[in-house]
Amino acid sequence: MLSAAKKSLLTAALVCIALLMLTPFAVTITNSFMSENEIAVNYDAIGNEAKAGDYANLKWIPDFVTLVQFKHILLDKPQFLEMFWNSVILTIPIVAGQTIVAALAAYAFAKLRFRGRDALFFLYIITMLLPFQVTLVPNFIAMDVLGLLDTYSAIILPGIFSVFGVFLLRQFMSNIPWAYIEAAKVDGAGHGTIFTRVIVPMSMPGIAALQILVFVDNWNMVEQPLLFLQDTLKQPLSVYLSRINEGDRGVAFAAASLYMAPILFLYLHGENELIEGIQLTGIKG
Repeated sequence: MLSAAKKSLLTAALVCIALLMLTPFAVTITNSFMSENEIAVNYDAIGNEAKAGDYANLKWIPDFVTLVQFKHILLDKPQFLEMFWNSVILTIPIVAGQTIVAALAAYAFAKLRFRGRDALFFLYIITMLLPFQVTLVPNFIAMDVLGLLDTYSAIILPGIFSVFGVFLLRQFMSNIPWAYIEAAKVDGAGHGTIFTRVIVPMSMPGIAALQILVFVDNWNMVEQPLLFLQDTLKQPLSVYLSRINEGDRGVAFAAASLYMAPILFLYLHGENELIEGIQLTGIKG
């Protein structure tokens, strides 16, 4: 057991690490409420005309709060909202589709007995361990053959059939006692009833954790839209942020703050489900 002094030191170290990790988010949000002139004064030291020994002034609290940058993003630049909805159009179907496909496949791997089940799941694991960039090439070839390049389907379809969701929910469903399934079979329930009325309700923490992780992963996608979507008007907000004018840093801070808003909302409202789902997934049955 750790002594009180060691616990205090460990807590202090964890708090410092947490504050260090949160610093970029806090600076981005607070700087989004600064005027462009104030931002220029703070960050000119890291510009093209920076001199040796110059440092940026990392300022947390603005001298004067302004919403000009947000007005510019939301009203003067409709392209931002278009790209925002592009991200929504891409992300939501992937989350919904992957939840359904992963839950059905995980139920089969966890609770159905059939020949070659473990070998097939082993192949799933191998596929998941491959670097993401390796699977981009076959996906691109497949989408080209199907004539789906430069369409949202070229990104949504591979995203729906991701291996990660199957792995996560299979681990979760494996911990559900067989007694519940046997009791349902005694009452005359088939696989459809067992899945919808027994397995899914008991797997809701794992499903919620999967949905949060899949949303965050696909909300931040960059490689797929750059490769599959040639039309820049169809690309998501994650790609658009890299093209914001570097000279307009206030707008860049505001755009980044709005971009983070859905993810922060999900974490704040789904923190308990995420932690519970991940914890229960790691329990061995």
